[in-house]
Amino acid sequence: MSATPVMACVALGANLGDAVATVQQALRDVAALPDTLLLKASSLYRSAPYEAQGPDFINAVALVQTQLNPLALLHALQALELQSGRERPYKNAPRTLDLDIVFYGDVTLTTPELTLPHPRWHERAFVLQPLAEVWPERVSAAQLAAVQHQAIQRMG
Repeated sequence: MSATPVMACVALGANLGDAVATVQQALRDVAALPDTLLLKASSLYRSAPYEAQGPDFINAVALVQTQLNPLALLHALQALELQSGRERPYKNAPRTLDLDIVFYGDVTLTTPELTLPHPRWHERAFVLQPLAEVWPERVSAAQLAAVQHQAIQRMG
């Protein structure tokens, strides 16, 4: 555990099976992680696959306060992916659930297992749009404009 709670941002996505139900359950599961409190969750968004394959994705972003260190949080999220039937047959394969740490406080980290902040968060409408909803100060108009060509739609 880290000494003090840290705010982290987790991106959620799924495009296999009942993706809406999977992402909704994943939000509940993230909220139930040990030493972790869900602060805010975005609406669900439907997006066309970006650098990936398969049907449209259902995406969301969650802001959590956690005492788990970055690798412990990563491993907890990977366990939730496995629990949902996540397989990794090849890069960017369709997935039952994908959970990525976008930010972990102000931590900058590069290891073979984890890079923080997520190296491509600012290139992806499916992260930027829901992030702008729950943490508008973190997303600039220029960043949103740069991804406006990517198909994404807020759901309800």
